[in-house]
Amino acid sequence: MAWTWRFEKADGTETVPAVEPEEFSTQGDAESWIGEVWKDVADGGTDQVTLFEDGTKIYGPMSLHAEEASQESEAEAEAEASEV
Repeated sequence: MAWTWRFEKADGTETVPAVEPEEFSTQGDAESWIGEVWKDVADGGTDQVTLFEDGTKIYGPMSLHAEEASQESEAEAEAEASEV
């Protein structure tokens, strides 16, 4: 199994990342790597990433902009709270 990231602009077009990506053998390795380099990747012009396992989309797009990610998390938390 190979886990890979797709690097995108906000409109979904693919970008070349500022940090050379690799293929990972586990989801945890892929997530740890993006956790370590996300700031450099964002500073290099990537707005969001999507995780794939052997070409199958697992999740994403996930914003690399902390403010947007925080707002999305707050909105999700509010939606979950209103469902209870």
